[in-house]
Formats: sequence, structure tokens, C-alpha cells
Amino acid sequence: MTASRSQNRRVIKPRELPRSEFRPRGALRRDAYAEKPGEVSTDMQAGSVRSSRGLDAFTFFVANLQTGFGPFLAVYFTQAQWTQSDIGFALTVGSLVSLLGQVPGGAFVDAVRSRRFAAGLSVVAISLSAFALAMWPSFLIVLLAMAAHSAASCILTPAIAAISIGLVGHKRAGERLGRNASFSALGNAVAAALMGACGYYLSNDAVFYLTAFLMIPTLIALSFIRPGAVPLQARQGETVESGPKESALKAIVTNRALLCFAACMTLFFLANAAMLPLVGSMLTLRASETATALIAACIVVPQVVLAISGPAVGRAAEKWGRRPLLLIGFAALPIRGLLFAYTDSPELLVAIQVFDGVSAAVFGVMVPLVVSDVTRGTGRFNLALGAVGTAMGIGAALSTSLAGIMADHLGSHSAFLGLAIVGLAGFALLALIMPETRQAEVV
Repeated sequence: MTASRSQNRRVIKPRELPRSEFRPRGALRRDAYAEKPGEVSTDMQAGSVRSSRGLDAFTFFVANLQTGFGPFLAVYFTQAQWTQSDIGFALTVGSLVSLLGQVPGGAFVDAVRSRRFAAGLSVVAISLSAFALAMWPSFLIVLLAMAAHSAASCILTPAIAAISIGLVGHKRAGERLGRNASFSALGNAVAAALMGACGYYLSNDAVFYLTAFLMIPTLIALSFIRPGAVPLQARQGETVESGPKESALKAIVTNRALLCFAACMTLFFLANAAMLPLVGSMLTLRASETATALIAACIVVPQVVLAISGPAVGRAAEKWGRRPLLLIGFAALPIRGLLFAYTDSPELLVAIQVFDGVSAAVFGVMVPLVVSDVTRGTGRFNLALGAVGTAMGIGAALSTSLAGIMADHLGSHSAFLGLAIVGLAGFALLALIMPETRQAEVV
């Protein structure tokens, strides 16, 4: 009788494999990216630091580029024996393109695959505009150059904001935008000094040659930012809907928080834009010999405050929320207007500009950050940023006319009081209708 096969069969235990070998085929091992769970590899950390420093330098040099199109334009055109009406018309063309191009510029940045490409294209356009101004200062070329510069700026501003938030994620966006504001303020100050020296020791057109040359270090700095380092949506923890996107107009007009913010910013710039020109007129009347130096100091003081406090404002935005800082920035404006109205000393007028620095530090961080908050998951960040920029531009354009009418009919004292009242109305509107936009991060 034969024995049962089942009784004589030797049971072979399966080979016990190390736990690390049980993984799907083709899966990447954790230690390919990190030495310990939850850590990022040294190469990834180095790439992130390199990109962050590249963005610091890029923001600094972009501010250098934009400074060349500031007060130096009027000086250059005057030296070229342009009439005041021609100068005003050329500047108006630039302002109109800047105002009308905000929304299309933001939509363009939303549409392109590479924000770095959009930023680089804008830098090249701005530099070529400066070169054209220096080489061929004819009326038609100047109008085209001013239009090209303004259109490129409408693309460059949202591109930098998108690169910044995509690089660090929404959770650290406030701190990153604060660093941007700080380096931008440093760039403005350094460029103003360099270009002033060029205009004084060389010639006024040397300012625009220097602006054109700055394209080289600006593009080099941009190259240090890794292309597509981390997708924007992934870093923000957002989910992109697979259905069709709503139209651009509907995305703006149905966003209540965005409309509230745009209305508040319109009132702020309606009160703010004309204050420094009014101060310049007062200084010219009261201290004509030192007016230029005092006006320069009025410009530098806010930049110094912004450079010092920008990163701190970004960190505070993540700790306290957006609304408290917005209230501080808005409150500084009516206080500044009241102090201007009741101050006669030229030196005190310069000191009061510290409040302008407070507002500049707040809004340099808060504008892109709040817009990012209220458009998360929509894919319309840059479009919405352009819409808010348009609202700010409308307020600024009307501000100088309003202040001029008040100053002519009621005097500068009443003009400052009127602007302070408008600023107070903006503060009240913000306090009443603007919600907190910071969202709790999902762990």
C-alpha cells in the first residue's frame, strides 16, 4: 500500500523577504530623495535655495530696470527740447496702456506654460524700450517704446508673483512676497543712486543705456530659478477641476472677496497717489533751494522702511492673518494726510513719509497674497491680480485730478484733509466688508 503523497510532502516555507523589497515594480525608493522619512535630499534642498536666491536677485534687478522709467523720463524729454504737452502725451500713452493692459497681461501669464518665459520676454521688451529711447528719441519711437514698456510691465508683475508662490507654496507665500518687496525696495534705491550719478556725470541718455544693459544680469538671475521646480497647483495643495473653466469675466464678477478687495484698493489709491506730488509743491514753495533734496528724501524714506519691514510683514501675514495687516496699512494713510495738513516744517514732512513706508510694506505683500487666497483652485490668479491692478490704476489716475481741483479752489491744507477723508472711507469700507482670506492648511 502506498503512502499518501500529502503525508510525505515536505512543506517549503516561502522565503521571507526584507520589508524594503515589497514594493511595486518601478516605484522609486524613498532614499532616492531623502536620507530619512520626511526629509528632502541635499540636491533638492540646494536646488530650492538656488532658486530662492535667483528670485531675490531677479526681483532686485527688475526694480533696477523699472527705475529707469521713473522721474528720469521727464528730465530726458525736457533736455531733448520737447514741449510740456508732448511730454504729457507720451506719459499718458504709457499710463493708458498700463491701465488697460493689466487684465490681458494677467490672462497671458495664466495661459502660458512657463512663467519664466513670460518674465524673460518682459525683461527683454523693457530693455529694448530703454535702448530705443536712448538711440532714437523721435516722437513716434518714444510712443511705441512707452507702450511696449507698459505692456511688458503688465506681464512682468503677475509673472513674478506666480513664480514666487509656485516656488514656495501657498503656506509660505507671505514670507516669500515679503522678501520680494524688500529686494525690490533695495533695487529701487540702488538704481536711483546709480542712474542719478550717470545723469550727472555722463548724460541723461546714459540712464537709458544703463537700463538696457541691466537686461543681462536680470536674465542671468532668472536662469538660476529652476524651470518647473514644483507645479503651482501642487505646491498650494489645490485640486484643479476637470470640468470646463468659467469665463474670465464671470471668474471676476462672481468672486465677492475679490470685488471687496478691489473696491477698497481703489479708494486707497484715490487718496494716496496725489499726496507726494502735493508735498513736492509745498516743499518747493517753502524751501525752494533744498526742495530737490527733500523730495528725494521723501522717496527714499518709504523705500528704506519697506526694505527693512517687508519680510516681517510676510511672516506676520501667516501668523496673524491678512485682515489685521490690511487695517494697519489703510490706517496709516489718513494719519499721514492729517499730519501733512497740519505740518509746516519741511523736515517733518519728510519724517511723515514713514507712514507711506508702512503702507507700502503692507500692500507690497498683501495685494498678491490676498488675490492668491481668493483664487485658489480656479487657475485665475494672474487674471484676478490684473483686475485688482486695474482698480488701483483707476484710483491713482483720478487722485491727481481730485487733489488738483481741491488745491486750486480750497488750498493745499484742505486738499490734504480731503484726501485723508477718502483714506478714512477706504479704512471703514475695509473694516465693514473685507473678510479674512487666509485659509487653514490641510494637514
